[in-house]
Amino acid sequence: MSTSSKRRMPPTISWSDLRDRRVGVWGLGVEGRANLRKLAALGIAPQALVDDRPAADDVLATGDGGLDALAGCDVVVKSPGISRTRADLQSLESAGVPVAGGLGLWLAEADRDRVLCITGTKGKSTTTAIAGHLATGLGQRVLLGGNFGTAPWDPEAPQDVDWWVVETSSYQATDVVLGPAVVAVTSLSQDHLDWHGGPEHYYRDKLSLCRRPGVRRVVADGDSPLLREHADLLGSEVRWVRATDDPGWTGGLGLLGEHNVRNALVARAALVELGVPGADDDARIAAAARDFAGLGSRLRPVGRVDGVDFVDDSLSTNVLPTLAAVDAFRGRRVVLLVGGHDRGIDYAPLAEGLTGRAHLLVLCLPDSGPRIAEALRAGAPDLDVREVPALSDGVRAGFEWARPDGVVLLSPAAPSFGQYRDYADRAADFVRSMESLSQR
Repeated sequence: MSTSSKRRMPPTISWSDLRDRRVGVWGLGVEGRANLRKLAALGIAPQALVDDRPAADDVLATGDGGLDALAGCDVVVKSPGISRTRADLQSLESAGVPVAGGLGLWLAEADRDRVLCITGTKGKSTTTAIAGHLATGLGQRVLLGGNFGTAPWDPEAPQDVDWWVVETSSYQATDVVLGPAVVAVTSLSQDHLDWHGGPEHYYRDKLSLCRRPGVRRVVADGDSPLLREHADLLGSEVRWVRATDDPGWTGGLGLLGEHNVRNALVARAALVELGVPGADDDARIAAAARDFAGLGSRLRPVGRVDGVDFVDDSLSTNVLPTLAAVDAFRGRRVVLLVGGHDRGIDYAPLAEGLTGRAHLLVLCLPDSGPRIAEALRAGAPDLDVREVPALSDGVRAGFEWARPDGVVLLSPAAPSFGQYRDYADRAADFVRSMESLSQR
């Protein structure tokens, strides 16, 4: 029997149901601290505070008494990063201790007819930001929450809003029992395989939100072959959106790439399905699209040196967005900088997607660079693929190759862990390396 088939559904309980219960809190990151604030607002003092890597004296380590403390609770509220495939979590549930997540607790008592959840392997942050921007431009009060920003249940979050637009990770989706009115799915490809236990388990977990009771409609990327292949996981009420559906209003957002056109169309279609006033009016949507600020490190031009454009796409930590980023510069000479923390994902699809691409140099960075280079040389032997020891070396080599009018694109198809604090730290190094060229 597979790990996935053994999983229990989270309990159908709400935050309010936790009153008069012994509550344990497992995981004290950003969402864990929001959970603590919510419990305090409800007048609940947690019986146990547990974290895998505790940073305070009053927090128990999971493997050093923490699990036993949680076993003595009536309910455990976990952070999203704690996988439901973990043996210690499953031991709690087998002992009769329900383990819930914050988003599931909130949705159990929220006005779900006013909630849009946006998920997908990549593109969900941009799509969430676009949906919020459009709805605000239509005169609506919107809270952007979940994985994107504030937890909707956090007492510090605004409550006087018309709509909630919640970016939902695959981690959070597994904690949801009752779904929102509308779910938008931006893309599907392999990711977080260690957390979910394999590609098919990941796909099932990622799309589980679509099949929860209460979901009226799913809006999905119709250009994704993998989503089409897994259409049975989306439920029965699906609206497919394709980039060719664009009537022209998306140009006002000022975004690069066909994938961002599709993200914008998914965002708008989801607002229409939700019932946001004016979302179905082309003229009003075109006006609402103006002045979109975009997101940092999402296919963002950061400078030009001697005619060569430098583009930061440091948030692209998977094959799918990297291929989309390269496609945004068709007809130009492109240097692609890839590589970072090695999560073990399959890079054969990257080779397949880049096969036949003219005027492309791929520079492979540590730590996953050698493995990516091997996959590219095997699957796309006509590509010019080289390994470089550091990002700064890649920027210099890429600049020389891209002159006089090409693009140096940082779109790593890998996270930044290890060498950098986070994607922003990696992006800052990219910008510094670019700026050093102009000072020569």
